[in-house]
This record gives sequence, C-alpha cells and structure tokens, in this order.
Amino acid sequence: MILTVTPNPALDVTYRFPELHLGATNRVAGADRRAGGKGVNVARVLHALGHPVTATAPLAGPTGAAIRADLDRSGIRHACVDAAEGDSRRTVTAIETGTGRATCLNESGPVLSEDALGLLCDRVEELIPAARALVLSGSLPRGAPADTYLRLVRIGRAAGRPVLLDTEGEPLLAALPAGPDLVKPNADELARSTGCADPAEGARLLLERGARAAAVSLGAAGLLLRTRAGAWRARPHRTLTGNPTGAGDALAAAFARAAARGQPWHEALAEAVALAAAAVARPLAGDVCPGTAAEFAPRVEITPDAC
Repeated sequence: MILTVTPNPALDVTYRFPELHLGATNRVAGADRRAGGKGVNVARVLHALGHPVTATAPLAGPTGAAIRADLDRSGIRHACVDAAEGDSRRTVTAIETGTGRATCLNESGPVLSEDALGLLCDRVEELIPAARALVLSGSLPRGAPADTYLRLVRIGRAAGRPVLLDTEGEPLLAALPAGPDLVKPNADELARSTGCADPAEGARLLLERGARAAAVSLGAAGLLLRTRAGAWRARPHRTLTGNPTGAGDALAAAFARAAARGQPWHEALAEAVALAAAAVARPLAGDVCPGTAAEFAPRVEITPDAC
C-alpha cells in the first residue's frame, strides 16, 4: 500500500468552454466536481493503475463532506481526519476545449489548527507501518507551520519508508534536513524556491540541502532527475495538447510505485513521462489515458545529464 497525505485538500470543480471570454458572460458546456488536491490526485492515479493506496487529509464542513463522499464513490480507500473549523476549499479550473488552455482559481482553504495538524500526524503514524511508501503533496493550509512537512517526512523516515515530497517554497526548504527520498517540484516551483533559473543547478542545491533525489518536471520538455549517483533527462517523443493540471501528480504516482517496489528512481523515468502525458490527455486531474501511456512509455528518450 502507498499512503498519500494532502494537507490542503480541495473539491475540484472543472468547467469546460469552447472558448473563455474574460469580462463577459460564458456558458458552461460541461462541469465536473470531484475530490482533489495533489495527494488525492496521486491516489486516484494509483487506484486507476490497480495499486493499493490509502489517502488521508484533513476535511472540514460541507465541502469536506463532499470530498469524502466522492472518495467513497470512486472506491479510493481513505482515512481522513476531521478538522472541526471552517470548510474545505474548492479549486475551479476553466478549460477551453478547442485549445486545451486551462485557467485555475484556487481558494486558500480553512485555517488548520494545531489540534487538527496533530490528528493528521497521528493518523500518518497509525497508517505508516502498513505502507510501502509515503507521498506528501501540495500546498499547506493557512495556519500550518512551515515545518509541517518536516514533521511528516520524519515520521516516514523513522518508520524506514521511502518518502516523496511534492511542494514548493518554504515548506519544501524546511523539510529538506529530514532527508526526503525524492522531491518533485516543477521548473517554476524550483526557481521560486531556490532562486536558480537553471533546473539542473536548482536540483543540485536541493540535494546539497538534504534531499536524496530530485525530479524536476519540465513541462513539454519532459523531466530532469538528479540523484547522488547521477542525473538523467527523459523526453517524450511528441507533445500533447490538453489539461496539464494533473501531469505532475501522475509523475508522482509513477515514482511512488517505483519506491514501493524498491526500484531505483531512474528506472521509473519512462513510466513517469508516459503517465504525465496520459494525464494531459484527460480533462480531469487524477485521470490517465491508458492508451496514451502505452504509446509513450517505450518511446521516451532517456539520456544521462551532466552532474
């Protein structure tokens, strides 16, 4: 089983338009509402792939109840905790069906109290013995201290489980001394977090500060992986037009599967790039297109990169 933790979950609302006109009335061509947040999306991908997974997150209010109900409907095993105050957030994504362009509006979400954070950490400690890997994903909610992920990484490391961390900024930097096994920012997040415009240099800095490996999403250009043993770049054979919102979460799912199997990170590169492409081909974050993944995986170009 892989355990995913989403400190700032959301109810993802996706609207589809032929074309979005700012400053004007737009007629929605289609709408979807489902449980989301980065760790929930990772769990959804793993569930679709048939890999055992449990999702945990703090939920609050009517929106939290809607998130829990959708997880039940989706068949995704979950062990969420109740955050007594406020209401869980929503994210709204407007997708233009003609171009695939996505516009995202993300609510901040409720304040996470120290008591609720303690419940979440206790739940992770309760579940981690049965897990083969721990995935920590997404932004932190208001009220959560910057060292929240540091605490969670330490729980995973103390249990001897590989820990994957996908976040940015101070929460990412604060967690590095605990030695997460893999950190997975995208290029923009890495630049904002480290001040390094060059992804290779930014990845090197993350390893210097304690990460054991770094996988940097490069969008259509693929992926950069840096470990203490070497560095690689993985590129898709072609680019896709679609919704990139869940591509990074599909990458994280691929690396989580590798961790659960005890594989070296570089052996997951082809599947990671293929699943990211398979996510872009779907309109909703957390979904993947099996046919796209099957097409891309054997054709991913993997080359060593200068360390």
